Amino acid sequence: MSAHTPADGAGPALPGAAAAYGDAAAATFDDDPDHGLRDPAVRAAWAARLRGWLPPEPSTVLDLGCGTGSLALLAAERGHRVTGVDRSPAMLARARAKLAGWPAVLLVGDAAQPPVGERRFDVVLVRHVLWALPDPVAALRHWAGLLAPGGRLVLVEGRWGESAPVGLPAAELTALAAPLASRVELVPLSGEPALWGREVFDERYAVLVHTDRGAAGRRGED
Repeated sequence: MSAHTPADGAGPALPGAAAAYGDAAAATFDDDPDHGLRDPAVRAAWAARLRGWLPPEPSTVLDLGCGTGSLALLAAERGHRVTGVDRSPAMLARARAKLAGWPAVLLVGDAAQPPVGERRFDVVLVRHVLWALPDPVAALRHWAGLLAPGGRLVLVEGRWGESAPVGLPAAELTALAAPLASRVELVPLSGEPALWGREVFDERYAVLVHTDRGAAGRRGED
């Protein structure tokens, strides 16, 4: 599931932990402004960001660690065909309720090895998951291999907390992504309180990993 975005000094819950965490957290998960997107201003801020990160034309989007489906719903509302994966059945039950009536597929599974078979996607979207996986390099390589030619990874990550920060620094993630990409774009997000429902003072960002046809083909041979 999408990991908890903490108050300053508190660590997010590990998305690599057992699905029991997500099942226990599902009832209150959307209480956080950037999870439930219940505040119209927060929802609008994430919708605007997704408009810039996802292709303008209807595309296939794989949302890994989709949680209760808030970002998946925003993508579906833009006409994208969304597949969501989460380890928690309780999270997915809430996602299914949000996405009722939209052409979305929701699957129980591990974000690091999503159960999508040979399907390929225009976008792989992952928010607050990569930092806590046991092997982020392997996960990135696998996700890149799930992209259709010319596809992109959209990775929303952070280094949360000020006194004892946890997470993945932007410089580290951009370095890990560079070998997979024709272009890596870093988008700082800390200075956008509308995304989080409050001001934040730690490191929050997105990394867009753009590929070309040749790179996508070579990854598929790994």
